[in-house]
Amino acid sequence: MLETYRFLESIARQFKEVVLETRIIKLPSGEPAKLRIDLIDGSFADVWVSVSGKYSYHWDRSEVDGTIYRYDNAPHKVWSHLTTFPHHFHDKYEKTVIESDLPSEPEMQMKKFMEFIRKTLTG
Repeated sequence: MLETYRFLESIARQFKEVVLETRIIKLPSGEPAKLRIDLIDGSFADVWVSVSGKYSYHWDRSEVDGTIYRYDNAPHKVWSHLTTFPHHFHDKYEKTVIESDLPSEPEMQMKKFMEFIRKTLTG
């Protein structure tokens, strides 16, 4: 998984106009836990992917304006009515959830996520 996180980190670093720093956060065992991306507005994004295909692309702006944005595929039954279930998007708030438009490949997921961040921060 380290190679996957390094690859996703290299994509994030291409968005220099909004990214201040990136780092792979590791578990005590040395295994990667997630990719942390520090952003120009004082917020951060965490990216978590697993070998089984689970993922979370979480942009935490709670300290900036109280919002969060997250693409993930946790199969919460409350969102089972969505046409893209279990894939969904938390839009500004934890309980405001809509269909996901995230592609299925991690590379394209990361690019779309970072493009969303760039567009939101730079207009």
